[in-house]
This record gives sequence, structure tokens and C-alpha cells, in this order.
Amino acid sequence: MSDTSADTIVLARRIRTMLGREDADSLAIADGRVLAVGDRDAIAALAGPDTVVLEFPDATVVPGLVDAHTHPILSLDMVRGTSLTGISTRAGLVEALERGRDEQAGDEWFLAWGLDPNAFEGEPISHAILHEVLGADRLAYVKMFDAHSAVATDAALRLAGITAPVVNDDGSSVVDDGSGRPSGHLLEFAVMDRVESILPPRSFDDRVRQLRDLLTRMAERGITATHVMDLEADDALALLEAIEAEGELPIRLRLSPWCEPTSDDADVERILALQKRHGRRWAVQGVKLFIDGTVEGGTAWLETPDAFGKGTAAFWSDHEAYARRIRRFHDLGVPTATHAIGDRGIRFVVETLSDLPTPGPQHRIEHIESVDRDVIDLLAAGGIAASMQPTHCTHYVRPDGSDDWSRRLGPQRARRAWRTADVRAAGATLALGSDWPVVGFDPWEIMADAQLRRSSEHPEADPVAPEQALTARQALEGYTTHAHRSVGVGGGALVPGAVADLVVLDIDPLAVTPDELAHARPLLTMLDGCVTARLEGAVTAGGAR
Repeated sequence: MSDTSADTIVLARRIRTMLGREDADSLAIADGRVLAVGDRDAIAALAGPDTVVLEFPDATVVPGLVDAHTHPILSLDMVRGTSLTGISTRAGLVEALERGRDEQAGDEWFLAWGLDPNAFEGEPISHAILHEVLGADRLAYVKMFDAHSAVATDAALRLAGITAPVVNDDGSSVVDDGSGRPSGHLLEFAVMDRVESILPPRSFDDRVRQLRDLLTRMAERGITATHVMDLEADDALALLEAIEAEGELPIRLRLSPWCEPTSDDADVERILALQKRHGRRWAVQGVKLFIDGTVEGGTAWLETPDAFGKGTAAFWSDHEAYARRIRRFHDLGVPTATHAIGDRGIRFVVETLSDLPTPGPQHRIEHIESVDRDVIDLLAAGGIAASMQPTHCTHYVRPDGSDDWSRRLGPQRARRAWRTADVRAAGATLALGSDWPVVGFDPWEIMADAQLRRSSEHPEADPVAPEQALTARQALEGYTTHAHRSVGVGGGALVPGAVADLVVLDIDPLAVTPDELAHARPLLTMLDGCVTARLEGAVTAGGAR
């Protein structure tokens, strides 16, 4: 084969390059990179005797998708037992718990995940409903949808040594039921870890299989990479090394360990040393910090208290300590991503990052649920990237303000929900993602919801802040060019010389309605020019030539 011959040629109806020409229908791949993009005659001239030709006459090719915020390894410990996702009423929750009770009748622990606070219908979150369905003596632990909170029965609390309410400096707490006893509601990681440390462990081999299967399912939906916003599991790198010892990871992973308020200088040095760790398709890059928690848990840092008088403090009680850590990472060229949800927290992080000297690494803010426009403008002017999750809004917020998030914030702040269009209008980089397992990772549903401002699963629903809808192109950019840009690297475009990460799709994501996009079918996913997923039954009209 000559130097200009292609290893693989992909023929389709259209190639959405995202940066180059938009009239192409064919591309050539050599040595894992895009060799050329153009029309069929031009690309056919690059075929050699061993070139594999894949033809999809009615399909569109787009760059491989990057989910900018996931927790695939942490999810191994969260996605256990009965799924409660999508349940928003008390009756529905009782029914799901009864079903789970029967399914887990012989197990030592009852486990569930994905609990929506809206299912409590305005009542305080507590273990009362678990006691009602399961019994107070049942060992039971249920993760809330946000992964920042949980509910445990009295039996589980006693076994974990939790006998009284507590409020910690880092914002974590065992919530008081009003009579000086634990309500069962656990807020934030420090107190949740006390129960999670006594849950039955899964074997390492089971965790390897579960992680490989999860990443394979992501590849099947067109995801070729994800930004993993943690590195906290003790066996995280060992899991990745075990998968690569047997083959290849189905997608690329960029992992960012946490730097918390309790992290001392030795912890920071450990985080810095981890930046050198990598495998073939994974690498430790960047650092994740938290300025606050969640609106629903009352731990988001707000300008004024929420409806229950909560949300008045940052996780970093010493605000300057956060700024010092950020400056240290910045000076060493390490990019950061900060979880910031409340309006005061977002403002503080934007102001802190804007004061850093330039040039420097690309910094990013995660979530940005409710924010003033002047902060968005400052974010854009400071070159700070935004990472947002549209389905957090469309799945858990209601346009009439009756949901838990809106009730806590009040009408004025709720109207500023997930201002994705304003972020783009200000000229800022906007990466999109799922926050799996908080919400499902299907990227086509997320891109559809970003345009609809309602759940694509509920076409009868009214949109939430419809003026914040993204265009189809902006949504796709959030998973391609902007996702790469948000961590300071190029990519996300099918242009000569680019890494050959791509998806062959049964529809054109820029030419269909959002509701149609939500049901898109990836026919083929490629990473480095190699097939990582193929839809069973998908027919290619070409072959090796």
C-alpha cells in the first residue's frame, strides 16, 4: 500500500465535519487518523488493494462524541439494587420499593438508587417510607439521584455507628428529624461514606466486568470518550489496567481526581503525581474541586438562603484556601474543574478563575444551575469553559415551579435555570454531558433535550425556560468541538490529520427534529479508525477491496 492509500474508507450520505467542508459524503482513514474528506470519486482514488470500504448510503457521519461529565467507576458502587429513576410520586415510590423488597428478599441489604426528591411530594426526605415498606429493622440504603445524598433505615444507621444528627464543617450532615433523632437523610460524601463502608463489597472481577460492560454500552450509543470527574475508588486504576490487560477500553477516559477542603499538602502532591499516570486509552488529567453541593440537599452555596433557610455556606469555609489550591494547580499547568451549583458559589469560582494570570491551563466550571447574566459574561471574558447537563433540568425541573429544585430556590432564581443559550451567546465554550449515573448517558436524548428544554420522553410537557434552548449545531458542538475545547485540546472535527473517532448515524442530527434525534441509532462507532461498536443487523454495502 502506498503512503497515500487508505486503511479504511467510509461512504455515507453526508459527513458532518464540524469544522471543514459540509458537502462531503466520504472520508478515508489511514493509521488511525483522517486521511481525507471529500466526494466519492476523490476518496475512491485513495483505495489500495487492502482498503476496507464501509458504505452506509442513507447515513450521516459525525465526529465521535465526548460526554464531558461522568462517573463510570463511582457508579459501580451506586448503581446497585432497585432502580428508582423516573419515579416522581409517592405512590410510584411505594410500588417500586415493594417490588424491590420482593426481588431482594433473601439479601442481607436492601439497596436502591436514583431516588428523586420530588417523590416525597414536598414532605421532608426521611426513612419513614423505607420503614413503612421494608421495616425499621431492615438494613437498607438508598442513593438519591444526585449522588450527593442518601436515605438509610434505623438499622443501617445503627450498624454504621450513627446514633445522632450531626452537621460537619464541610457541609455534610446527618439530618435531624425535628426531635433530636436522625431522619435517615444523609447529606454529602463524608457521612454517606460511613454507611457505604459497611455495604457488602463486590469482587474485583465483577467490577471489571461491570465497568467494561458500561463502557461498551456507551460506545454503542456513539460515545468515544468521556471526562471522568473522579478518581476516588481505591481500585480505579487497577480496574482500567485489568481491562487493558485483556484488550482495549471501548472508549477513552480522562480522569480527574478530587481535591477537597480536607486535602492537605500531601494529598495535593499525590494528585500532582497522579497526573503522570496513563494507559493506552486512559489518562489522569486535571483536578476536580467542589465549592458547594446541591440545591435539593440544601448544600448549594446561594446568595440568599433557600426556602428552608439553607444554602448559605461553601464547602470551603476558608474561601482563600480554595483560591490558593487553584493558583497552585494553575501555576503548575494543571487544568481544574470546579463543581459549582449555587449562584454565590458560581460567582465566587468565576471571580477566582478570572483573577488568574494568563496564559495558563484551561479551567472549567461544572453544572452552573442558576446564575446571573453578569457572571456568564465574566466567565466568557475570562476564557473559562462551562460544562452543563441539560437533562438535569428537563428530568427534574417542572415549568410550573412545583418541583423540589424550584421550590427551594424560589421563582426568580428558578427562572435562571440552566442558561445554556446565554452561555453560548456570551461566546463561552459549552461542553455537554450526562453526569452519569445521575441521568442516563444517551447523548442523543441529551442533545434533543438541550433543544427542546423538556424531556424528549414527554412530548406533552411544557418546556422549562424555552429561551435557553440550544440550536441543533450548538448541541452537537457540545459533544464534539466544545467538549475538546473545554479541556484545552483540539479535536471533535473530521478533518485531515484528526484522530479517526467517528459515529455513523442513521439520521442527520442537524436536519431532523429534536424528538427524532432522541431516537437516533448509531450504526457504527470507530475509535482510532477501529470499530468499537456496530449495531447488530446494520448492513454495509461495501467490503474489503
